[in-house]
Amino acid sequence: MAQVFLVIVPLRDYYCRMRIIALNTLKQFWENNSSHADAGEPLLAWYRNVLAADWATPAEVKRDFRNASILKDSRVVFNIAGNKYRLVVWINYAYRVVYIRFIGSHGQYDTIDAQTI
Repeated sequence: MAQVFLVIVPLRDYYCRMRIIALNTLKQFWENNSSHADAGEPLLAWYRNVLAADWATPAEVKRDFRNASILKDSRVVFNIAGNKYRLVVWINYAYRVVYIRFIGSHGQYDTIDAQTI
């Protein structure tokens, strides 16, 4: 007799939307430093836009965010709050997952290597 296996797939896996790891990183940035409090709303707007996106290629990211800088190794740099802050992410396009690698001011961004952070 043949065996039948039932696989339960989470509901979120039926939708081709982006997942972001992790919102908490963004919250800590604007909540833990009063000088970055103005980043809250722009970061949440970015977060909501990305959740609704369905990016399979860097060109699709560029279509939605024309000011984004596409780097090698699936890294993308976003300008946040009128270019006051920089957000570096790594995107796994196949699984539609965005990993936040860095958030900071332009001065802080200049001290890091966006390809390795």
